[in-house]
Amino acid sequence: MADVRTKARPLSPHLQVFRPLLTMVMSILHRITGAALYFGTLLLAWWLVAAASGPEAYATVAGFFDSIFGRLILFGYTWALVHHTLGGIRHFIWDTGHGYGVEARNMLASATIIGSVAITILLWIVGLLVG
Repeated sequence: MADVRTKARPLSPHLQVFRPLLTMVMSILHRITGAALYFGTLLLAWWLVAAASGPEAYATVAGFFDSIFGRLILFGYTWALVHHTLGGIRHFIWDTGHGYGVEARNMLASATIIGSVAITILLWIVGLLVG
């Protein structure tokens, strides 16, 4: 029998062959923001429980969210919420049978990124001015 030596095949050749596309990156970001929303919602629950528990518990949570680290987490949670929502709208558009062309997919992906950043910044500006 002939000695046939083959190269070890990679487990995930798509990661080595294809360059990352905007829609691929958006799919990964959609999953990451979904997971981030899970943990952010735990923080929201902590805030609500503290508000119901009394002034001392609420002061602890408010102090955390008032810190630079807490505000950074809140900003990230806001962005994740807006980005995930816009990603869901993008998927809804696809569910209607529209936006499958290359230009439309890239336009929707770009609009999701730009829109999520713009809306998040706008929400924070309004929130800081009102609050």
